[in-house]
Amino acid sequence: MAEYSMKTPLRPEDVDRLRAGDAVKLTGDIYTARDAAHKRLVDLIKDGKTLPMPLEGQVIYYVGPSPTPPGKPIGSAGPTTSGRMDPYAPILIERGLRGMIGKGERSAGVVEAMQKHGCVYFAATGGAAALLSKRIVAAEVIAYPELGAESISRLRVENFPVIVAQDRYGGNIYRDGQKQYAR
Repeated sequence: MAEYSMKTPLRPEDVDRLRAGDAVKLTGDIYTARDAAHKRLVDLIKDGKTLPMPLEGQVIYYVGPSPTPPGKPIGSAGPTTSGRMDPYAPILIERGLRGMIGKGERSAGVVEAMQKHGCVYFAATGGAAALLSKRIVAAEVIAYPELGAESISRLRVENFPVIVAQDRYGGNIYRDGQKQYAR
């Protein structure tokens, strides 16, 4: 397993070299969105309207941060379960999304879209929300403030630690890890 430092937005060649189990430190802008925001994004796409953020090369973090303490850019910011975004993710991947961050395995439809369009799914460590938030140096709500913790924010991250959970080639740490220890 390899270790990489990568800047966002991700390029196709960045995604192509990653394999399940690789450790990655992301630096640059990433976006937050959960299921309510995903539904709105997909509705905009279906209606032919402009999205509040770019998709090409971007990374979406499935997070619902806690309230922001004084003097900090964001509260604790741990990953949420990714499966709730599975009905919407293939449409975003098809339009250039290159990375997703969350926890838990992805559906067959998401995996198929990742393989076809060049996207990677990263896992962030659940239970480490306070530590992860220390890698977020700026946060700005850019869409749907009425959704509160489910609004879309642009986060500036520095060396944000993630693991490639599912790569574009079908590698899957959830499945492969179980096989390794099932012997």
